[in-house]
Amino acid sequence: MQGRLKPGLVSLREFISILPGMWVLSSTINSFLIAFPALFSIVNPIGIALIYHQVTADRSRAERTALAWRVAAYSLGVMLASLWVGATLIGFFGVSLSALRVAGGLVVAVRAWEMLSAPEQNEGRKQEQASTARGTSDDAFFPLTMPLTTGPGTISVAIALSASQPKNTIDLIPFFTGMSGAALAVALTIGLFYASADRVVSLLGQAGSRVVTRMSAFLLLCIGVQICLTGVQEALVPLFTARIMPSHV
Repeated sequence: MQGRLKPGLVSLREFISILPGMWVLSSTINSFLIAFPALFSIVNPIGIALIYHQVTADRSRAERTALAWRVAAYSLGVMLASLWVGATLIGFFGVSLSALRVAGGLVVAVRAWEMLSAPEQNEGRKQEQASTARGTSDDAFFPLTMPLTTGPGTISVAIALSASQPKNTIDLIPFFTGMSGAALAVALTIGLFYASADRVVSLLGQAGSRVVTRMSAFLLLCIGVQICLTGVQEALVPLFTARIMPSHV
């Protein structure tokens, strides 16, 4: 009789059977880890919570909390729409994924540099955008969601992230699962920080908020450069390969 496997050991057949699940989980986590810091940095819910607190100061705590979660839900919709159909919509006009990655990476990097070098100007622009709030329920989408929370910068980052989608169809499921999970996580942070905006103000203040903004901006700058370099590499490798490899008749 064959000896039994020692406790804790997995047979080769069992190990092979769990490989697909491990690959899907790993790919999903990788997509999440790429998307979450990029979206969190550009949205900057901690810093924008200070502006949200100023705009909604005349409302009761219950009203501010309910409004915060409405903004979070709308923001989730904006991010998911940009992630799911952004690259496809632009590709419809004949723009290749390589070109989209280069352009998207540059936009993300420039946006991050503006946040890193002059956060005061970014705060002033956000306050001006939020100043049109009239104190009604209609403020949840405009201007508190767009353009205050998820404006053109967030949409550009989401489209740039969607441009990094894999070419294989089977790889798209874990890719978009991870991206969507990251958008959901960012939306939850928006709701939490906005609903607790008064505590964020008392804990961090203006100076602490700018420190967080600069740290997030630097991380976003690195992500933008990486997206751009990936696009450049994909565009140049076929050209160099065609020049190096001899043509076959």
